[in-house]
Amino acid sequence: MADILEQIVARKRQELEQQKQLLSFSELASQVDYKLSHRSCGDAVKRSMRQSLADSPSGIIAEFKRKSPSKGWIKEEGRVDVVVPGYEQAGASACSILTNGYYFGGHLNFIEKVRPMVNLPLLRKEFIVDEYQLLEACMVGADAVLLIAADLTVQECKTLARVSHDLGLETLLEIHQENELDYLNDSIDMVGVNNRNLGTFVTQVENSFRLAEKLPADMLKVSESGISNAETVRELRKAGFRGFLIGECFMKTANPAESLKMFIEQVTR
Repeated sequence: MADILEQIVARKRQELEQQKQLLSFSELASQVDYKLSHRSCGDAVKRSMRQSLADSPSGIIAEFKRKSPSKGWIKEEGRVDVVVPGYEQAGASACSILTNGYYFGGHLNFIEKVRPMVNLPLLRKEFIVDEYQLLEACMVGADAVLLIAADLTVQECKTLARVSHDLGLETLLEIHQENELDYLNDSIDMVGVNNRNLGTFVTQVENSFRLAEKLPADMLKVSESGISNAETVRELRKAGFRGFLIGECFMKTANPAESLKMFIEQVTR
């Protein structure tokens, strides 16, 4: 069976080429330049995902995720303008929004839609392989972007991280194995350990505990995927993690926001 990550990235590159035919890189860059130079005071508010996680007693990054390549639809009827504001009211420290359409049922305009509705830091979760996607993230109002080591070369990661900072975006570097620590650079704000192998989609939370001591002591650490109970979060916090990206655990329930609220109460009590 072909590697799932390879399939996702190949399709993403095709989609990007099609998008660039509709709106060129230079045209999008001009729109971003205009937006950044004409922001009002309210638009210029800096929302730091890193600081929010560092200051939070729970560190939950609640994810808006409607679909999974391995499980199909999780909440096809899910509305970003209902779920994400609910997450904020329930106490989320940040929100991750899937913008990949074909595999995850997401859309870039999900971020644009909820940006005026919430003050939470918003992470664009996507398979980012091109600076064009960073311009898109900036344009719709994201505060941070995900860079996945398995998608990129070390130099590509370094360049994308630097450009992200130039655009005022924080960076979350996602790794799965120890040899990807080479991807860390001065423009990485947070490092996430993905407990899910993106090639096979097998998930093991033990991966975060295994890599915890290998990560730089001063780097804010995030554990991603496969977390479904409060005790796991408490144990991960003891291991040095301050962010916990959780999606399916909440999205598969009738009321994701209420599920998040109860989860945070269990973590912090």
